[in-house]
Amino acid sequence: MALITADRERFPNTPWQLVETRHEPGTEGILETLFSLGNGHLGIRGAHWAAADADLPGSFINGLHEIWDIKHAENAFGFARTGQRIIYIPDANNFTVIIDGESLSLAESTVLDYRRSVDFSTGSYECRITWQCRSGATVTTTERRAVGFASRGSLGISLEVAADRDVSADVTSAIINRQDQPVEDHSMHDPRRAGRHAGRVLLPLRIEGSDGSLRLAWEAAESRQRVGLAVDHWTSAGHQPFDTLAGQDESSVRYVLAVGADEPFRLEKSVSYAAGRGVQDSSQDAAEAAEGGLRSVAEIFAESEEHYRQYWATSDIQVGGQPELQQAIRWNLFQLAQATARADVAGIPAKGVSGSGYEGHYFWDQEVYLLPYLTYTNPDGARKVLEFRHDMLPAAKIRAKELSVDGALFPWRTINGLEASAYYAAGTAQFHIAAAIAFATNRYIWASGDETFREGMGAELLIETARMWSSLGFFGKDGQFHIHGVTGPDEYTAVVNDNLYTNVMARFNLRAAAELDHAEIDDAEREFWMQAANRMQLPFDDDLEVYSQDNDFMTLEAWDWTTPRSKYPLLLHFHPLVIYRHQVLKQADTVLAMFLQWQDFTPVEKRRAFDFYDPITTGDSTLSACVQGIMAAEVGHPEAALKHFTDAAFIDLDDTHGNTIDGVHIASTGGVWSSLVSGFAGLRDQGPVPFFDPRLPSEWEGLSFHLKILGRLLHVELDAGALTLSVRSGEPLDVDVRGALFSVGEEPVRVALEPVEFQERTVFPSGPPTASLPIVRVNS
Repeated sequence: MALITADRERFPNTPWQLVETRHEPGTEGILETLFSLGNGHLGIRGAHWAAADADLPGSFINGLHEIWDIKHAENAFGFARTGQRIIYIPDANNFTVIIDGESLSLAESTVLDYRRSVDFSTGSYECRITWQCRSGATVTTTERRAVGFASRGSLGISLEVAADRDVSADVTSAIINRQDQPVEDHSMHDPRRAGRHAGRVLLPLRIEGSDGSLRLAWEAAESRQRVGLAVDHWTSAGHQPFDTLAGQDESSVRYVLAVGADEPFRLEKSVSYAAGRGVQDSSQDAAEAAEGGLRSVAEIFAESEEHYRQYWATSDIQVGGQPELQQAIRWNLFQLAQATARADVAGIPAKGVSGSGYEGHYFWDQEVYLLPYLTYTNPDGARKVLEFRHDMLPAAKIRAKELSVDGALFPWRTINGLEASAYYAAGTAQFHIAAAIAFATNRYIWASGDETFREGMGAELLIETARMWSSLGFFGKDGQFHIHGVTGPDEYTAVVNDNLYTNVMARFNLRAAAELDHAEIDDAEREFWMQAANRMQLPFDDDLEVYSQDNDFMTLEAWDWTTPRSKYPLLLHFHPLVIYRHQVLKQADTVLAMFLQWQDFTPVEKRRAFDFYDPITTGDSTLSACVQGIMAAEVGHPEAALKHFTDAAFIDLDDTHGNTIDGVHIASTGGVWSSLVSGFAGLRDQGPVPFFDPRLPSEWEGLSFHLKILGRLLHVELDAGALTLSVRSGEPLDVDVRGALFSVGEEPVRVALEPVEFQERTVFPSGPPTASLPIVRVNS
């Protein structure tokens, strides 16, 4: 059911903001995600300041987590042992405003006017509400928020109270430990949602407060990770706090005063968090570390504004003549910035820092869906994510031995480097994460020219993942190299033999490692890698002339497509064994392989694969629509391309998957970037030079963006008849446009484009494979 697009009066279409002009109960949790703020390290959900008006409020720090022992009903060797879950850090976004004895809330008070927004151009949140108080006074509250960037642990909040007459105001600012508040565990009904801990998680280390200042610190009970918090308050006219209370679960600073019609009351709340390696490895008190990061609210807002001024100068993507899509595109790009900008050497959680969904874990999403964006807009950020993966190598080597393979086996889902997936069939079996890391490594090296990384960390990542593949697979009697007992990206086909995506990406991984000139690779190992790659089994159905999802996929029973939409996503309504027996996909899998390894397949092979798999892909995964759209554009299905792209752009804005409440689907926002750059502009990389084969939708007037490649800033501008390229900074760059090579410099190069030929859909036999066979009757 649509949300943003369903009510454009409530959510007007503005190019640089998401705006809500009217409060309606029932969507609070979703909007807390959509209005969230973050910088990749610190995140704060877009909840209203009054407790009665919040649904799932909270704040998070990337990587700050609690652990526990996983209890398996039936144990087995090598199962994941340590659960990990992101912690709700003590939350600063809490106020109580009492006017003439009335506690203001959207749930109980009379609202005359309402408007809240998040501004993509400055990174700031604002909510202005005009209240008709029972005392007869008209009061307007304005709350503004921003997170720091130079000071990545900083949060600035201001609250202004203005009245049309003299009123008595009682305003309390609170810090609430939400992690240890009683709350329902929604994961019992939906495995996509985060669970909760049974016991207390945050143990107090320091709880102090006086004169409007708070110095607080906690330690997680099992992981022993620490978080420190420093809070200072400032008020207009120098009002002194009525009282300052400090506690392990709630601390508060209270002001009691008269507010005059000509003198609004303004309260500023400067917050600083300290967590992560610096706090864990230091004897310094966590609260003292946080105190060192305190900035004025004005400084924090200025940091945010400056960051986004620089960000949009090179990261904006403009679509001509499509204002509704333009707003959605910028919202998605804004979320990418919020999830990655100041993560530093850390992973990118599947929900960024906007919510607790997927437990705050890092998946393959970051390498395949997010690192393309980072590589071409923030190469330093891409390198830091890869450095984080490299930091996991020691644990990955231990895990490889545990699963009887060589090299390194990275965990399917993790925060601390240990495997956290308790369901191995859809978790540990997804060995393809190794190839995702190798692929992102190779792309970063190709796009950045970072030789230091290539010779050091990059080479180690490529070598150790190649060793894993060479020992996981085997040469069969047919002389082909097989990889059995794996799960590809599609989790509706689990623990299969020769999953096409896995084998294609493993082949790439082996070849990339074999091409390294590295002292650690001897001739015998290099030759083995090349032979395994060259003889990699790629299942192909000769009758349908389509690459098969895996060795057995074409023999499965067809899914019953009369299944009502209320039964989707299938994972919430059918046992996994029911799904595994059928020819049905959660997400693009074979199609994704053909996008990533674009040079390995012919146009006909790609088109027939898309035509076969697209109708049987449910899209139950938010990772699917963007990939389907990219390949639809390439194979000549423009209507399908635009539909899939639009679906991806509004996944969270319209809550189409029903779990936006738990945070932004960050991988999908990365897929939106790739859909524009690789889908409609047709960029393909890791070849001799950057390659473009554009597919601009006929409804669009144009498409423009920048890419950072080999130290250059390449500007790309596409219209209906031409692709125009120019290098805004740096030396000229060779670029291939549909097979023609151009040297692009500061002077724009305009390349005329012939219209793309639309392709008719391939018609495949419907129904199960036996449907067309004659019935054989045996006489008894």
